[in-house]
Amino acid sequence: MEKELIPRFAAELVKTALSDTPVVMVTGPRQSGKTTLVRDLVASDREFITMDDATTLAAARSDPTGLVRRLDRATIDEIQRAPDLLRAIKKSVDEDRRAGRFLLTGSANILVVPRVSESLAGRMEIVNLLPLAQAEILRRKPTFLSSALAGQIAKPGELMIGEDLVKAVLVGGYPAMLRRAAPKRRRNWATNYLTAIVQRDMREIAEVEKLDQMPRLLRILAHHSGQLTNFTQMGGQIGFDDKTTRKYVAILEQLFLVRRVEPWFRNQLKRLVKTPKLHFLDSGLLGAVLGASQERVLAERQTFGTLLETFVISEVLKQASWSDESCSLYHYRDKDQDEVDLVIETAAGALIGIEVKASATVTQADFKGLRKLASACGNEFKLGVLLYDGTSTVPFSGELFAAPISCLW
Repeated sequence: MEKELIPRFAAELVKTALSDTPVVMVTGPRQSGKTTLVRDLVASDREFITMDDATTLAAARSDPTGLVRRLDRATIDEIQRAPDLLRAIKKSVDEDRRAGRFLLTGSANILVVPRVSESLAGRMEIVNLLPLAQAEILRRKPTFLSSALAGQIAKPGELMIGEDLVKAVLVGGYPAMLRRAAPKRRRNWATNYLTAIVQRDMREIAEVEKLDQMPRLLRILAHHSGQLTNFTQMGGQIGFDDKTTRKYVAILEQLFLVRRVEPWFRNQLKRLVKTPKLHFLDSGLLGAVLGASQERVLAERQTFGTLLETFVISEVLKQASWSDESCSLYHYRDKDQDEVDLVIETAAGALIGIEVKASATVTQADFKGLRKLASACGNEFKLGVLLYDGTSTVPFSGELFAAPISCLW
């Protein structure tokens, strides 16, 4: 797949940022395609150096100012391994503010790494690059988000239902997973990938005293994916206290393995639950950690439901990162246990509710959470859509629809 150089929708964002901003950073998980993107985008235009090279890394750590001083226009790959370079880059761009001087990639959210004491605020633009979206794989520009904000359901792209949908969910979006046809080969890659993240990247960005327990913590998080976070309960299964569990989950967030989805609420609404949910960022990795095979997923709809919710949230996150509209993602849940898997809110206050159902049938009862959300939001509520494993878009009432998951691409 990588050899075909699947076009990335984030490439235009990077190109635009390089035209008017001194420093552009492409962030995302390892193996999501960052290096391929920046090499392809500006291959002959600038010097390329990577912190994955031991000699270059040693030079960057011992004399970051000296390394940056000799650079005019450069791409620096995996900069989180030498965070002191950011201070040297800040000094350099303060002296020379030409656009596009530094193009950086990072496999950790470096702006929250404790060792980075100064930010590049006002000098740097960040572009997120998650693993491939289905729309990128199918080479289709998605219209789901823009249509939903206009109160409309996008027409489904390539219909994907039943076993085909299960396979797409279990593969996820990492290019290396897409290249491997056999499920066992994909699981082996995912296992080795997570081991490498734990053994190297976690150690480099934070003090982790109990590194040997991280694989167990990942398995526990996988079994809690999509649920309300209870750090005391999760950590208690391996002898971690609340504080330690929060710390280690935050590190996994920095490495783009998991993401917290905060609750949506309004102060005047008293009966809403204000606890975040935790999600894996890729359904393929989640499936590998859970040991989920296609046969098992087809037989256990609850497991498929967890994986499908992760898949949908990841697809929406990717589209939100390309959107001209600034969007924030939340979940909704009230004291009656009625919920909406995903709430999208724009800077202007427009809201979309998305519920995910791993079934080919939909009933009025499935819209209970969406109806409550619509009632709470009034005119700001633009659309409520229940995405399901089906082929038809069906209007229910007002702004509420059931629609195929394939509408996402």
